[in-house]
Amino acid sequence: MRISLKVLLATCAMSAGLVMGAEADGKSLYSHRCGMCHQTIGMGVSILSRRPGDTSKGLLEERADLSAAVVQAVVRSGIGNMPRISRGEVSDPELSRIAGYLAKGKP
Repeated sequence: MRISLKVLLATCAMSAGLVMGAEADGKSLYSHRCGMCHQTIGMGVSILSRRPGDTSKGLLEERADLSAAVVQAVVRSGIGNMPRISRGEVSDPELSRIAGYLAKGKP
């Protein structure tokens, strides 16, 4: 039995939509894409918590000084021990939602 290309593409698009719907909000994307390093006992938390004057204990979610633009720039360029994250790993729309979540509304 042959499946047409249109049917195959439509099925893939619907599957992607279901996955994106499940991960649509910034908090769940942050947890899924960034959490291994930036939640609770991640290496990013350990490194950031050593910074003088950091009262957030290295948890990005607790910081009040992040803007969406800074989050996006750091993710795409990398900084310190954090490598740059490509669009193949985290898409621009995903990064936008993550940055909005961490910035708590600050552009």
